Amino acid sequence: MINTSSMTIDDFQHRLGVQFNDISLLERAFIHRSYLNEHPKLGLEHNERLEFLGDAVLELAVTDYLYRTFPNPEGDLTNWRSALVKTESLAAVAEELDILPLFKLSRGETKGNARSHALISANAVEAIIGAIYLDQGYDAARGFIAAQIIARLDEILSTGAWMDAKSRFQELAQEQFGLTPAYKVLGEEGPDHDKIFTIGVYVGDKVFGQGNGSSKQAAQQVAAAAALESIETKSTTKA
Repeated sequence: MINTSSMTIDDFQHRLGVQFNDISLLERAFIHRSYLNEHPKLGLEHNERLEFLGDAVLELAVTDYLYRTFPNPEGDLTNWRSALVKTESLAAVAEELDILPLFKLSRGETKGNARSHALISANAVEAIIGAIYLDQGYDAARGFIAAQIIARLDEILSTGAWMDAKSRFQELAQEQFGLTPAYKVLGEEGPDHDKIFTIGVYVGDKVFGQGNGSSKQAAQQVAAAAALESIETKSTTKA
């Protein structure tokens, strides 16, 4: 994670359209636990309590919106909510808001992998929601959630991103080929308590993707995701 802009807390407030009464709440939203491990004498608090609060406010706001807007059954609403609030979605919000320069991380976390950075970013978004809620109230937090998170719902619904990879690939395979995918175990490695499975997903006799996982179910999801990526890549190339 390398800072590429000079955004300040004041800049971020302006971007949000919110003037905090207690700016320390917003500052705390960007303090990762690892930073305090390296700077124990600063007397600061990390963002995990704000994240805990923001997560609850986020779930309530999204759930309330979905319930009031759509007559769909619980299963649909649950899947849509999960797609809106998952790590990848919130990390995308963080990237668009360009909050990276505001993070306070340890040197080790700064050099972490993409998955770690996505999780830190998503947690920071939840902490921001918690900070807005404490400082400005529920309506202001709900406004942020509506503008930055719920606004993504149309795309999620139109692309089918709310479905898990297996469901999405099954729908695509049935639509394009009139066949239901089949999953086959191609290999197993490791002892029983730490086994890794390799699964292939087939449509007819053609393999569309392979995946590894610590369970057959996890490997199937990875294989389905690989199959989706393969089909999308071919479609883009043809276009």
